[in-house]
Amino acid sequence: MGSYREHALEGASAVDLVVALYDGIIRFLYAAAAAAERGDAAGRRAAVKRALDIIIHLQARLRMDVGGRPAQTLSEFYASIFAQILQASQSASKPKFDHAIDCVRNVRDAWREVAKDPRANGARLQAPAALEREPALIDMVGAEREDAAATSWTA
Repeated sequence: MGSYREHALEGASAVDLVVALYDGIIRFLYAAAAAAERGDAAGRRAAVKRALDIIIHLQARLRMDVGGRPAQTLSEFYASIFAQILQASQSASKPKFDHAIDCVRNVRDAWREVAKDPRANGARLQAPAALEREPALIDMVGAEREDAAATSWTA
């Protein structure tokens, strides 16, 4: 895989990858909001599905045994934002999508601050090894394939 996205993730730390996933959520929520404004139900559902797939991925990777209270707080955030996005999609409401974007952006900005700390961001991941363990990361971040991380529900 010699793609631009793979090279962009090369040398990224785990925290950098988390920030990239949050950026993906925000990008998909903007797409969902735009689709809602256009009355494009299929486009809205596709964008919402991609955002929710990333949230599911992040939720599934939480380590409550190691993360303690911060991991619990993130778990609650993921559950809350998941519900907000579903409500925004169900009502096709741009203002509700905008609120969800603001919430995700606030947490993403906190992760960016963590990324600046060399102690938290010291260990760099090699892209091929990271992608070998998590091949869906490229698709979730880059969003070129519509079938990435397929789930059986619709939003």
